[in-house]
Amino acid sequence: MSTTKLTVAVLGPGGVGGLIGALLARDGHRVICLAGERTVAALRQDGLHVDSGQYGTFTTAVEADTELREPVDAIFVTVKQTALAEALDRIPPEVVGTAVVVPLLNGLDHLTLLRERLPSARVVAGAIRVEATRTSPGRITHTSPFADLELAAPAEEFAEPLRQAGLGVTVREDESAMLWDKLAFLAAFALLTTRHHTDAGTVRSRHRSELLTVLDEIAAVARAAGAHLTADGLLSFFDRVPETMKSSMQRDAEAGRPLELDAIGGAVLRAGASYGVATPATARLVAEVAQSVRRGA
Repeated sequence: MSTTKLTVAVLGPGGVGGLIGALLARDGHRVICLAGERTVAALRQDGLHVDSGQYGTFTTAVEADTELREPVDAIFVTVKQTALAEALDRIPPEVVGTAVVVPLLNGLDHLTLLRERLPSARVVAGAIRVEATRTSPGRITHTSPFADLELAAPAEEFAEPLRQAGLGVTVREDESAMLWDKLAFLAAFALLTTRHHTDAGTVRSRHRSELLTVLDEIAAVARAAGAHLTADGLLSFFDRVPETMKSSMQRDAEAGRPLELDAIGGAVLRAGASYGVATPATARLVAEVAQSVRRGA
């Protein structure tokens, strides 16, 4: 794959997918957004509109459909884990063919599912650090001062056009370590902000003791899985994120949407059990968030 213009499909043009699709389309790539009928209609009429402190405010035209109907160079899978099984019906394996497929989902389990479902495709593990929200179909608000994408090698040829479109892109040699680098931070961030209904700044000040305990547990699980992580390293990153930053799980809880609790917290607990690493504080958080959802709190 060269740095010539690509045809890229975005499965789930929400906050993350919409931002990536808009940046690629603005840079001259052909972008096809795959979504439900209401979103498709909005995108066909008005395109993607982005409000971003980093990238500015702009609108760009994209194509949109409810299903992939032709081969493409690459597909970004940017739906929530809770919607993945249903969303995959929009990308028939025979149409996907040998495309590069980059899932930007939380957790670990989606890679196995995608590789089984799309056996001819090149599924490249990906992770992204960004705060971006779809406020309505086709309208994306990007509030973090970064949009940093990581791809598992080999992916350098695909990474270059993404960099040219404005994304921060790093290619990582170790897929498992890359995924745990994100999950280890995200699990603590998502569980604590959702449990306490607050932002990152309040978690690291008022709930710092609990944060330290959870980071210790998750770092131990990540190391057992082969990642080179420490609780101090995770805390250092946590202390640098914008204090007003909220997790996507917290925003989903506030909006009454399904939570990726199993994909994020459940993945840590399953890995801990698999490697014999105790995770009582993390398990308690998962249980309390689940209980609050059942109560509708």
